[in-house]
Amino acid sequence: MAVETVVEQKLGVNTNMKIGDRVRVKESVIVYHHPEHRGKAFDLKGTEGEVVGIINQWQGRPVSANLPIQVQFSKKFKAHLRENELETL
Repeated sequence: MAVETVVEQKLGVNTNMKIGDRVRVKESVIVYHHPEHRGKAFDLKGTEGEVVGIINQWQGRPVSANLPIQVQFSKKFKAHLRENELETL
């Protein structure tokens, strides 16, 4: 609890999402690691998934990750995204 407060105050990381939330990608995000489109550009806009992780600490220390929200889209595909690229369903 104390670490979360420090992260919010010092690093400006304050997310309204929590693990288990259903989300949809609302902005155009191009990835190249989608298992069905490996090595090719794939736009995630409109795809839905579940938040499986929020990266705000590493080895017990607060961090400011560039892409803090980890979303599971399918059994084989996860991606790290920013909060402003997602909308909660």
